[in-house]
Amino acid sequence: MDGVNEPATVSAVTPAPAKNKWMVLATVALGTFMATLDSSIVNIALPTIRRELNAGDNVEWIILSYLLITTSTLLVMGKLSDMFGRKNIYIAGFSIFVAGSLFCGLSWDIWSLVASRIIQGLGASMMFAIGPAIVSDTFLPAERGKALGLMGTVVAAGSSTGPVVGGLLLGHFGWQSIFFVNVPIGLIAIWRAAKVLSPAARVGSAKFDIPGAVLFCAGVSTLLIGVDSGTDASNGWTQPHVIALLATGLTLLALFLYWENRTAEPMLRLRMFRIKPFTSALSTAGLGFMASGANIYILPFFLQLLLGFSPQQAGLILLAGPLTLSIAAPIGGYLSDKISTRWIASAGLLITSAGYFFLSFLQADWTAGDIIWRLSMLSLGFGLFQSPNSSSALNAAPILDRGVASSLISFVRNLGMVLGIALGAAVWYGFRDRYASGNPGGPLSEAAQVFGMQKVYLVTCGLVFCAALISVFRGDNREVVSTPEVPVHV
Repeated sequence: MDGVNEPATVSAVTPAPAKNKWMVLATVALGTFMATLDSSIVNIALPTIRRELNAGDNVEWIILSYLLITTSTLLVMGKLSDMFGRKNIYIAGFSIFVAGSLFCGLSWDIWSLVASRIIQGLGASMMFAIGPAIVSDTFLPAERGKALGLMGTVVAAGSSTGPVVGGLLLGHFGWQSIFFVNVPIGLIAIWRAAKVLSPAARVGSAKFDIPGAVLFCAGVSTLLIGVDSGTDASNGWTQPHVIALLATGLTLLALFLYWENRTAEPMLRLRMFRIKPFTSALSTAGLGFMASGANIYILPFFLQLLLGFSPQQAGLILLAGPLTLSIAAPIGGYLSDKISTRWIASAGLLITSAGYFFLSFLQADWTAGDIIWRLSMLSLGFGLFQSPNSSSALNAAPILDRGVASSLISFVRNLGMVLGIALGAAVWYGFRDRYASGNPGGPLSEAAQVFGMQKVYLVTCGLVFCAALISVFRGDNREVVSTPEVPVHV
């Protein structure tokens, strides 16, 4: 059957004891923290790795390989967790992540490191895809917002501490240490997961959609390589190989959707997207993370290129975002358990949109304070939005497909960030060059750079405002589910 309202088989599912659900949350939070920390900690080590491994321009594959494998396999991992239970897939993912970290530290050249990063990314994909589903299964709908809000704090903490911890490890123990540190902590976390997480009933189909998985992974990987090539290419998006990659990726994804609509046992039940609150939650998240991707790409250039801050000073200024998010996320989650999601999430998006609007007035004589309060404003809004929005999506998703729904949330986040980086670069370069064509100084002049960056923030403001409009009309689904809800101990 391909319906979204099939009754889930929950006879073997037992409610999570109140004293144990917070241990489950803590266990999942540790895995999320490690995966997020690893993403941010590697970036600061890239110049050192490039020099010591003589990697040259191939150093970008350290990031790109991890991103490709993580994003392209998220949906697959979500489906596997529906089929075989959250605990089995989560612990397997954690084990693969730890093994990949060990191999990264033992790498002897750039390509052995890239291969190890692929292994590490595969494990991270399993953890990212299933984490929200475990939290959703463990907590009742009235508590999910608060739990997911705390997870948002963990993500912010991982993002903000990564550069600091990475700098300390690099300075004292070398680049290998940023990977080795995952091993002992990861082994402890795996032991705790084995103790705390209990086996859950298999609520999905026993058949795995191999053609769908292949089409999805190949399509997403090809599309992302095309987007990355278009951003970095000297002639931009018009190069033949960029056009070919993008066209191939989109074609494969179109074939994936066609196959999913035809096969009896799809990996992704397309009828899920008929559930308005679920589709609205994914759409708003995608637009919000596109804006975040553009901001993450542009702001470091503004701080260092135009304002003249050192990388260390810029890093401290950028901490305002994750620090504010770590406070706002649990508040947003708590409020979403008391107030309709549509209102708290929509209000958060409007605050974020205003933050981007104020950033669109950037000038080359701004101080750190001019950036910090605007960055804090948009992070405050996004913190209020993100947890209620994820809770809304998981509450609306059928129990049969909650693992897939969880993985889709992570997927739109990753895809939105990548597309946002490409969008930010395209708008910046395009308007910078347009300004230079009619004014003296050339495209690298301060005035041209400022003009292009201002337009990026106007675009991000518009994206998030559109997301707010979608959010307002999502409907109210605080406890919309396909079957009577019981928290699932996983």
